[in-house]
Amino acid sequence: MVNFLIAAAMAAASLAAAPAPAPAATHIPDADPAIWVVNDHDTVIYLFGTFHALDGKSDWFNDEVQTAFAASDELVLETIVPDYKRSAQPKRSAKRAASSLPLTPSASFLASTRMAISAGRARGMQADLGADTVLRRAAEASGKRVSGLESFATQLNMFGRMPPQRLPSTAPKVGAPVQDPAAMENLAIVMGQMQSAWNRGDFDIFTMMLHHMSVNSPESYDLMFTQRNAHWAGWIADRLSKPGTVFVAVGAGHLAGQDSVQAKLAGLGVRSARIN
Repeated sequence: MVNFLIAAAMAAASLAAAPAPAPAATHIPDADPAIWVVNDHDTVIYLFGTFHALDGKSDWFNDEVQTAFAASDELVLETIVPDYKRSAQPKRSAKRAASSLPLTPSASFLASTRMAISAGRARGMQADLGADTVLRRAAEASGKRVSGLESFATQLNMFGRMPPQRLPSTAPKVGAPVQDPAAMENLAIVMGQMQSAWNRGDFDIFTMMLHHMSVNSPESYDLMFTQRNAHWAGWIADRLSKPGTVFVAVGAGHLAGQDSVQAKLAGLGVRSARIN
């Protein structure tokens, strides 16, 4: 779930030297996040780019998104994150999840995670308001099947294999207070701009973010995006052989740039088309 925010922190590290842009609008009554469709004669697969943490100030679950979701028999997310709030034994569940990590994430990786989450919270963004969570709750409430493109253990394993990241000198160490409020504010502004772009269905900023990440941390980019996008495209191509309507929701960053899921689908001879 946090991979998109982590990528933003990594990419924003290289953008931090530029003058901080003006904050985007804080309220967008109606939003139109991007959605694509992949289909054949008896199968329809909607491909929706999510923002994992939102501020709850935009009405995005409407129009084409709501229509596509309502028409779908199944919701497929990146992964099914255990809901520890519902768990009778959250501590045991958390320990079990942590035990699946083959390696301890690097300190720089944890620092980038903390920076991204802190910057998002500074803009009022919360995972509970994120598109993935909203869609999952709606699917569960309506009785739709909910599944994941990868297991939670697989995602944790990926985080455990992340190489050390090059972060700015102002990046806080794990457990330490933020040393440079201005740097965190700049990152918060970038996060706000990403959310505003997502609301508009504008993927330019995500493409730029991915480019910076591919240059500054190519191994992490390959692990988080190139490999997974190829795997998910293969899943979508295979799913076309089974009739039905499916709503696939993955982080917006996976639907942008030269290694996007759509690009991987095209490489497999499968056409996708944006519908809004």
